[in-house]
Amino acid sequence: MSQSKPTYRNPWAWIPTLYFTQGIPYVIVMFVTVVMYNRLGVSNTEIALYTSWLYLPWVIKPLWSPLVDLLKTKRWWIITMQLVIGVCMAGVAFTTPLPGFLQLTLAFFWIMAFSSATHDIAADGLYMLGLSKHEQAWFVGVRSTFYRIAMITGQGALVIVAGFIESVTGLDNVDVQARTSPGIEIAEILHPGDFDVTAKDEPLHIVADPADLIISTENRSRSEVDSIVAFARQWNLDQGFNPALEQDMAEREAVAEQEPGWFRRSLIHPLEGFITKHFAPEEIELDTEMTGNIGVVYFYLSGPPAPGDEVVMNFGRVRGDNSISLVEGSYFRFTEDNWNVPGMAVIQIDDQLDFASAAEFQVRSGNIPLAWSITFFFLTGMFLLFFIYHRFMLPYPAVDKPATRAPGETIFGEFVKTFALFFRRERIGAILAFLLLYRFAEAQIVRLASPFLLDAQEIGGLALTTGQLGIAYGTVGLLSLTVGGILGGIMAARHGLKFWLWPMVFAMNIPNLVYVYLSQTLPDSFMVISASIALEQFGYGFGFTAYMLFMIYVSEGEHKTSHFAITTGFMALGMMIPGMFSGWIQEMVGYPNFFLWVMIATIPAFIATYFIPLDKDFGKKDNQHDDDGGAGGGGDES
Repeated sequence: MSQSKPTYRNPWAWIPTLYFTQGIPYVIVMFVTVVMYNRLGVSNTEIALYTSWLYLPWVIKPLWSPLVDLLKTKRWWIITMQLVIGVCMAGVAFTTPLPGFLQLTLAFFWIMAFSSATHDIAADGLYMLGLSKHEQAWFVGVRSTFYRIAMITGQGALVIVAGFIESVTGLDNVDVQARTSPGIEIAEILHPGDFDVTAKDEPLHIVADPADLIISTENRSRSEVDSIVAFARQWNLDQGFNPALEQDMAEREAVAEQEPGWFRRSLIHPLEGFITKHFAPEEIELDTEMTGNIGVVYFYLSGPPAPGDEVVMNFGRVRGDNSISLVEGSYFRFTEDNWNVPGMAVIQIDDQLDFASAAEFQVRSGNIPLAWSITFFFLTGMFLLFFIYHRFMLPYPAVDKPATRAPGETIFGEFVKTFALFFRRERIGAILAFLLLYRFAEAQIVRLASPFLLDAQEIGGLALTTGQLGIAYGTVGLLSLTVGGILGGIMAARHGLKFWLWPMVFAMNIPNLVYVYLSQTLPDSFMVISASIALEQFGYGFGFTAYMLFMIYVSEGEHKTSHFAITTGFMALGMMIPGMFSGWIQEMVGYPNFFLWVMIATIPAFIATYFIPLDKDFGKKDNQHDDDGGAGGGGDES
């Protein structure tokens, strides 16, 4: 190593930025992708499945961690991976506005995920090589803090920025009042082709006709209502208002025409039938041929958008009587070709609603692909700056060099030996069950929390804006998560992990009840929603302390670093598998029943905890179990 290269730098010059950089791609892959795909119209089933698969690199990263030791230096791996991550973010920025955005962006997110997992291994290695034992212990809190700041930045600031860009790239919001009146006759539904829309000499804006919709409480023929809703849905598709839905329907029809394989015939279809029969919301069949009355709001633009531009608008209820709901017309995409063709939004009232009531609906517009494209261009620039900064500011520890092996010793032999020692531990079955099941319920909430908070009330969501989500879940929630984690660490240091184990298990699982409350009541108050999320995240942070300390406990021994990497792999697997099927369950049973299922899914965590081996003094302040400064987790600290 050249003598001109500094073997030591002040840790404050690189520890904070290194662990901030480590957290950003992880939170983007694991959280921001969920929000982004929801805003771009991807279904919950696809979101949960694809984003859960993105967890795979953290599951299997122990398989290639020896390569980081044997090839090049930790410093080289860190800088190279930061450059690759920056390029991937640029790829996401360029491909988000394209028609095949889902497949293209997922490809870049996959590369980003593998690069981020590799960056974790190298960063933790440089942390231990570049600091003395005393500095490792002292800066473990600093690295955790800046990792949490990265999480807040990703879940909060970036989502807020995307939401702000959405709002400024769109037209003004339009409020629509839907009111019921028991004393009027049923109104005739107009054919959208009867509207004669001409450009107005005024700034471009969205027109809602009528903006004050009055619906008679007199019931209407069920067959007539069904035909009007079906006509509106087909009309909106024919006019090109929702090309993503049209493509999705075509793909579903193509899949339906295919002969299902043995696995789907023998397992998936029967399981879907059982869940749908016993847990899906019941469709009440009434004896009467009458049903709740409907009204239609027609949307169009005051003039054509610029050539090549489009106006995307979302329509849904934001507050008011839940008995007045939107049954068709939540998404419209206007271009220079269809700006003057009215889109149809059908609002229906409950057939038992026979008194005056009201609900407020709102049209929100914005260029969602552009908003996320700009956000990822910003991230690209940020990562290039970190790449340049760390190129000059990371230390060159003298011991940071490729590992050497004794004559006759092979990489494969050492690799097998390390794994074998871990799986020979006493009560390894109970250990693995705990690692896989402790967050079985939380893994499902993580995948669906953001879609639930963003989705319209008509489909069981809370109808938050993207910016509100960034504040409630990405800022307030994450701050509560951090406070809970810090408090959990303090408590465990005082009395040991075994003393606090069961309180932490309860704290991890019982606060999930807030989602049962939110899904059953659909509160309008943003403060109530934020407080509920804060409570659940605080419990998660406090309870997760037990999980992290147990991982350290079972990793003790000669191969502490490698064994900790193995536990992080099982931790990631325990998050990935439940997350993959969570969206499938939710779409079959709806949000209220899904969150009830989540409470049932907490039971395995309690059972697995009962059987784990644990030293009663582990974790107390006077026990030195972290003499290597904390190994391995990186992106798995969340």
